[in-house]
Amino acid sequence: MKQSSRAKRLAKHHKRFKAGGKLNLVALMDIFTILVFFLIVNQSEVRVLQNIEKIKLPVSIAEELPVENLVITVLPDTVLIQERAVWQNSDDKPNFSEQENAQFIAAITTELTYQASKRVELTESEKEKGRAVTIIGGSDTPYLVLKQIMAACAETGYRNMSLAVERQASKTQSEG
Repeated sequence: MKQSSRAKRLAKHHKRFKAGGKLNLVALMDIFTILVFFLIVNQSEVRVLQNIEKIKLPVSIAEELPVENLVITVLPDTVLIQERAVWQNSDDKPNFSEQENAQFIAAITTELTYQASKRVELTESEKEKGRAVTIIGGSDTPYLVLKQIMAACAETGYRNMSLAVERQASKTQSEG
């Protein structure tokens, strides 16, 4: 029996809706794949400096977030560059003598020169401001030590220096 075109269309329409709803997983898989890549890429956006319990960072009202730089960590008896110990105080002397200063500066300069040689190409910003470095030192770190580290950094081309601080909670209008 021959059906009219309207009857064929209605039969096709009833057959389509009789089958029930289907879940299209292909579209969901695409969305989840994109979501996973988005989370992986943006995970590195959150940068947390090393949390060393021995160091009590100075408090500041700084607004800028830390960026990924070469990190120099100053502990009471050790100096680390990129988590590698480059200098250790052999004695339990709290202060540096003039002879130790020369060894101290030489050790830091050698490591900074090595770190600079690992990446020879400089960006336009680095050519203008110098290579970036973040110095993490406790609030009790002597100024003499920081001054020597900053001098070694400037000597090796790391002129864009940042000091790690603990951000002070901002005061609200009702408190201030």
